[in-house]
Amino acid sequence: MNSLSNHTQLIKTEAKRLGFLSCGISKAAFLEQEAPRLEQWLKRELNGDMRYMENHFDKRLDPTKLVEGSKSVISLLLNYYPSETQNANSYKLSKYAFGKDYHFVIKEKLKVLLEFIQQEIGEVHGRAFVDSAPVLDKAWAAKSGLGWIGKHSNLITQQVGSFYFIAELIIDLELEYDGPITDHCGTCTACIDACPTEAIIEPYVVDGSKCISYLTIELKDSIPTGFQGQMDNWMFGCDVCQDVCPWNRFSKPHREPLFHPNPELLSMSNKEWEEITEETFRRVFKKSAVKRAGYSGLKRNIDFLKKNSD
Repeated sequence: MNSLSNHTQLIKTEAKRLGFLSCGISKAAFLEQEAPRLEQWLKRELNGDMRYMENHFDKRLDPTKLVEGSKSVISLLLNYYPSETQNANSYKLSKYAFGKDYHFVIKEKLKVLLEFIQQEIGEVHGRAFVDSAPVLDKAWAAKSGLGWIGKHSNLITQQVGSFYFIAELIIDLELEYDGPITDHCGTCTACIDACPTEAIIEPYVVDGSKCISYLTIELKDSIPTGFQGQMDNWMFGCDVCQDVCPWNRFSKPHREPLFHPNPELLSMSNKEWEEITEETFRRVFKKSAVKRAGYSGLKRNIDFLKKNSD
């Protein structure tokens, strides 16, 4: 086995040991196919108030501008599909936010992986990325064969589904590269048909400003009254397009203890959510991704949903 194959296999084996669902590797180079798509999406102002999407356009498309001398983009998937669900009579929370904030959990795993690479292979430099820098996660994961980007714009993997996080390690080490797989959405339009706010305006194109995840997390102003009655009881994020996807019938519960939810979170009813205090919020969402919305943001969302039933 040559050093490229050996190094690649070492990294993939360690990624599996760390609990990652899968690992794919691409050559660090300009994303030619993605460039016109991103430019068009921004031109149509489908990013809503997410102005940060307009920044660092060149870095989003070229990893060598993010990590000097980089040669490989290692893409990794980490399952978050839960074994338990919320009380049926409850405002809804996206499954990814049930446990500890994924940024911390994955960053720690990536740090261990990079240290392993340095110990086993030698002087290798790189950076870890977990949804917190100008990196097109889904594009890189698709390029390295971990799945295809579905009509709802999420990455989908056969036999696995789409309930996973995507992260990258960009390093200055040449490796063996994987290739993309084919699209398996076919004629299915389940996600487009089910979206409560009709945010999937055409196959593979999402109007971010209509997406419930955007409205409940990214949007800092009041939720526009036009969305009254369309939010499907989601108070933080939304899983509808993934829940209806036929490929997610293959989803299996994760094995990451840090993603297990606070039992209180699962049992709370609508009434309890409506009366949530800041103290309860801090206890239930300790080290949670829900802190991104904060207590006031979650209260705003719940109050908006409550108006539907009043």
